[in-house]
Amino acid sequence: MNDITIADVSGIGRKLRTADFTIEPKAQIETNGIGRSTNETAIRFTLQTHTPVLIIRGDTSRYDISVVYPMSFIEQRLAEHEPETFQPRQDTRQAAVAIILREGVNGPDMLFIKRAERTGDPWSGHMAFPGGHLDAEDADLKTAAMRETWEEVGLDLAPAVYLGPLDQQRAMPRGRPLNMLIAPHVFKLERAVEFNINHEVAEVVWTEMGAMVTGANHDWETKPMAGRPTVFNGYRLEAGHFVWGLTYRMVKSFFAMLDPAWRPPPER
Repeated sequence: MNDITIADVSGIGRKLRTADFTIEPKAQIETNGIGRSTNETAIRFTLQTHTPVLIIRGDTSRYDISVVYPMSFIEQRLAEHEPETFQPRQDTRQAAVAIILREGVNGPDMLFIKRAERTGDPWSGHMAFPGGHLDAEDADLKTAAMRETWEEVGLDLAPAVYLGPLDQQRAMPRGRPLNMLIAPHVFKLERAVEFNINHEVAEVVWTEMGAMVTGANHDWETKPMAGRPTVFNGYRLEAGHFVWGLTYRMVKSFFAMLDPAWRPPPER
């Protein structure tokens, strides 16, 4: 494990433990001024084309650290991934969601939706990925994710680049197991898009992946569970929305697939 001293523009150094990054002796270090003031600096450690990039932004008082997985790295990892699946029973309900990525200012962005408040919906008001149940007319779960995305947010994923499936997840709304399997499928947008949300969706939210990877926006909330307050971990997005529960599990599964050494932040 290496120690790297990061010096800001005022010459005040910080030491960063590179536990999750291999910095080779001959690694090229590229320093670029970014951000809203000259006190912010980004230092990128680039070892090879597909290596994650570590970005440090800060001034004399603090540093914000984020990890950027280049889109090429994500594509490579998904191409190599063999997703874990479960054998459904005859009465098992199956569903699929679309994890949609785009190139953002600071690396890939991820799309979330805020579900509308609906009586009887166990995921009412939650932050989620577009998706829904497998219908009889769907050729497969990928098709179901694409159809549901079109119905919910008016986004046609046919022109998007399909990157691959992630591990299936079992539904556990508010800790109650359901006989239901959810299959996440990852897509990459290559052009700007507009949304036309339906009655099931209240809002569409893009967020940078980097802060979630490092746990910089990791948070927790207390919610009622079986009549008593229960702490739930998750990610606090820029708009204040809280990603928790099933969607939080899928995000963590995605990051663990990208980097087997990745670990979530300490949870309450």
